[in-house]
Amino acid sequence: MGNEQNTGGRDAQCACHHKATPRSEEELRLLKNRLSRMAGQLSGIGKMLDDNRYCGDILTQIAAVESALQSFGYLILQDHMKTCVVEEIRKGNTGIVDEAVELVKKLK
Repeated sequence: MGNEQNTGGRDAQCACHHKATPRSEEELRLLKNRLSRMAGQLSGIGKMLDDNRYCGDILTQIAAVESALQSFGYLILQDHMKTCVVEEIRKGNTGIVDEAVELVKKLK
């Protein structure tokens, strides 16, 4: 996990890192499927607005997307802890623990 600044493309404003241990094809497929379902749910909320649907129904769908996104975040965090954090600690970089704590705080 380097601290290189990506200066090109759409990520030009963030410091981007790459995992040392790649995700398996199956893990990547499952994560992308979850992400696609959430995108579909968000699109559905847009259609509900266009259809002038009942506010309570829209709020229910918003809660479903929030829950799905939270679960997705925890899966990514779990992978991060098992791979990136463990690898960095093995290299002697105990500062990675502070980063992990901050990431947990961001997920609430």
